Amino acid sequence: MQIGMGITSKIFKELILSGIDVVTMGNHTWGKKDIFNIIDNKKLIRPANYPRDTVGNGYGIYKCNEKKIAVINLIGRASMNVLSENPFIIVNDIIDEIKDKVDMILVDFHAEATAEKIAMGYFLDGKVTCIFGTHTHVATADETILENGTAYITDIGMTGPKKSVIGMDVDASIKRFVTTLPERYRVSEDDKTILNGCIIKINSESCRAEKIDRIKL
Repeated sequence: MQIGMGITSKIFKELILSGIDVVTMGNHTWGKKDIFNIIDNKKLIRPANYPRDTVGNGYGIYKCNEKKIAVINLIGRASMNVLSENPFIIVNDIIDEIKDKVDMILVDFHAEATAEKIAMGYFLDGKVTCIFGTHTHVATADETILENGTAYITDIGMTGPKKSVIGMDVDASIKRFVTTLPERYRVSEDDKTILNGCIIKINSESCRAEKIDRIKL
């Protein structure tokens, strides 16, 4: 499966059929025109702080093991080149709206700057069950339970070809840096893949995070 920038209906269907409960997006949300055929699917979440009235869902509420779990997607503003609203204000408004309706809140913060993601971690500590960063593709070694009980990691890394530059063909990527000229994005065809992510242990009674483990396979 090669995704590259954006997602298609076919790939989304494959992910859901494989057992994935919800797919969050980021700065390449609109990378494929086909996105508009699936953008209103309840299992697809685009950044909640895109401008008001943007199509799609910025968060969703799902039921698992008799628990109601909210998933919120946000996009950062530092060095992202995406016009968006303030993620700190938007997420605070969403939490105020849903906090009495759900048992757990998980947040995917798709952002470039580690400082912005770390600040968001402290901002949401105690308000959400977990916040994890995405976008920079390389897993960080700072997984922790913050002092008010929120599980946090700056970036969970990527799943994709091992020999690549964050998924991109190595030669094409090097050419971009050496020549400073545009180069078409090509997904690496290396047949060896890596899987990064994290596993969070949540207390079923308190719905608070007890442990977060970074994984690399």
